[in-house]
Amino acid sequence: MDVEALRTFVAVAETGQFQAAADELGISQQAVSKRVAALERHVEVPLLVRTSRGSRLSLDGQVFLPHAKKVLAAVEQAEQAVRPGSRPLRVDVLNRRISPARAVYRFYRSHRGTDLDTVTLSDKNAAQAAHAVLEGTIDASFRALPADQVPAGMSAERLLDSPLELLVGPGHPLADTPWVSPADLAGHRIWIPGIRLGTEWAAFYQAMSETFGLSIDALGPHFGDEALMDALADPASPATLVGSGDQYLWPQNHDLRRIPLHDPTPVYPHVLLFRSADQHPVLTALRDHLRTAGPRTPHDVWMPDWMDR
Repeated sequence: MDVEALRTFVAVAETGQFQAAADELGISQQAVSKRVAALERHVEVPLLVRTSRGSRLSLDGQVFLPHAKKVLAAVEQAEQAVRPGSRPLRVDVLNRRISPARAVYRFYRSHRGTDLDTVTLSDKNAAQAAHAVLEGTIDASFRALPADQVPAGMSAERLLDSPLELLVGPGHPLADTPWVSPADLAGHRIWIPGIRLGTEWAAFYQAMSETFGLSIDALGPHFGDEALMDALADPASPATLVGSGDQYLWPQNHDLRRIPLHDPTPVYPHVLLFRSADQHPVLTALRDHLRTAGPRTPHDVWMPDWMDR
């Protein structure tokens, strides 16, 4: 059933004149007549009785009118439900401890009352997350995705560069250094449990290992961040890598140290993926916020060749 025909029928019923309905709808009187006639053919009964003074509802039209109004009200509610800004913006931050989640949280703190919902698609790689954005499961996702792999209909904006830091326990040989270069990590075991093959972060660490001759592994099960912090506190433990904006907590007696990496500074590039036609006002506000309030990218940045500078 044609919704516009329904809307036209209701307008004629309420005004009692085809011309008045045409003026109200911004169409010609001929268009009004065609729509009403098409609706009557569809329901197979006359809904209006034409008179020299205008028109009035037939008996069937009187029965049909309240149902037509309910259908139009339901259509309006459905349209309103998906109108930009009428529902929360749904953003994938990958992990609630890392930079994207912290950045979105700061955005929310500075925009109180913003309708926002965060999820963590930590079991999805960049391509799968992009597909979720395209199909509308989520509105946006923070991923490291090269420009040539961004699907049609989607935009990608690099809004959050996260410099890496070395996280070690007090007994590690590098524990007391103010900063280290990636080359200084050669010969030291770097343990990052939870790296999954086929993900963009696995590709990132693989490129970093090859560039600087590092030993980065994900051997053994990942029992959670707390277990990783406990392991780092052991004198014989390896080091791990974290983003400078990541938030991790550990007992004070662990005495873990975060050591910046420089010369060059490895940066994990978080790219915001979103549908190009998306006009959600919160998405626009979030992008504006990240452009102005995000951390500055270091001058000596390093990232894999497959990411755009």
